[in-house]
Amino acid sequence: MAATEHTQVKTIEEFAHQPEEYKDAVRKIVRSHAINELYGAQVFDEPAIALAPTPYAKWLTCRVAMEEYGHHVRFKELGEQIGVPEEQLVYRPGGAKRPLSIFDFPLKTWEEFCVTKLIGDLAEILQVEDLLHCTFHPLRNLARMTMPEERFHAQFGEDFCTDIIEKKAGRTAVQDAIDRIYPGLLGFFGAPGSKNNAIYRKWGIKIRTNEDMAADYAKRCAELCVGKLGLKLPKVDLPKARHA
Repeated sequence: MAATEHTQVKTIEEFAHQPEEYKDAVRKIVRSHAINELYGAQVFDEPAIALAPTPYAKWLTCRVAMEEYGHHVRFKELGEQIGVPEEQLVYRPGGAKRPLSIFDFPLKTWEEFCVTKLIGDLAEILQVEDLLHCTFHPLRNLARMTMPEERFHAQFGEDFCTDIIEKKAGRTAVQDAIDRIYPGLLGFFGAPGSKNNAIYRKWGIKIRTNEDMAADYAKRCAELCVGKLGLKLPKVDLPKARHA
């Protein structure tokens, strides 16, 4: 069903009158974004300022960190407006909601950070793309606000990786980071045959299955890393497409 065939929920007030399944689905997405934007900024973006090799690189990394924290603030504010408890919008050890496993990667080098921006933020772009026509308009509008900054972060990764791989040692370091980071990013899109994803699509909150998004991501990564930068992607089995 196309997004235009679903009921459009244009305000927070209208949201309050929607079916519980719809409200729960929206809350899950907002909660996930709020937690992961915050945690990613804490474990990747802010520490990378110290790893950046030049004042110019530090300046741009500061901007990335600021924007990622800003994404958390926006999603947290929306979450509170739609009834998500504040404690569920931030990560605390032992809490019910954990950040994505990709954030368990132990960032140690500048090259690793640039690769997280190159292909990690590409994964985030795909997630935000699926919300650009969301039936819950406050979330749709937030996705549209967030998208230009996510594109800047991915371009940041591409630009710095392009510079780094001009030297043999840099190419080796970037390729090594891709080999270790890329396989974990395919899990960014969720499990195949996800019941949550089926509910999101039922209500027009999302458009694509997790499997379709993972396949699209792998295709775009290949175009970028292999086709454009002349690097390699490790072979990883994609989840089989199952349309709920």
